[in-house]
Amino acid sequence: MAQANESRSVTRHAFVKGFHGIRYHVKDVARAVAFYTQHIGFTLEHQHLPEIASVSLGGARILLSGPGASGSRPMPNGAPQEPGGWNRVVLHVSDLPGFITELKKAGLRFRNELESGPAGRQIQIEDLDGNPIELFELAR
Repeated sequence: MAQANESRSVTRHAFVKGFHGIRYHVKDVARAVAFYTQHIGFTLEHQHLPEIASVSLGGARILLSGPGASGSRPMPNGAPQEPGGWNRVVLHVSDLPGFITELKKAGLRFRNELESGPAGRQIQIEDLDGNPIELFELAR
């Protein structure tokens, strides 16, 4: 059955080759690279400063687009593409309270307090441009 679903998916999405990444708009690409690599543990994959860089963690890639990047240009109606919003990357972490303590010592900004639910605990932080990142720890 899984093979049938897979072949249908390949046929139905012939133009989609795979997941490339998540784009976050940032004001300063070099500063964003430092944030993601030094505080969150991402690895720098590529950078073309000051326009764009990509960082990865496991199989996930975040594309950090500065104001000069082609992926940051205004929409046809003139609306700017800006950092922030509520969609977010969710990172699976361990020892969430310990990580929160470490991030608070580094002076990072939190959007909320630690929340607990049936699946686990989570909290949201912001990168230096206001893009949200959810830190999630599975329930034991």
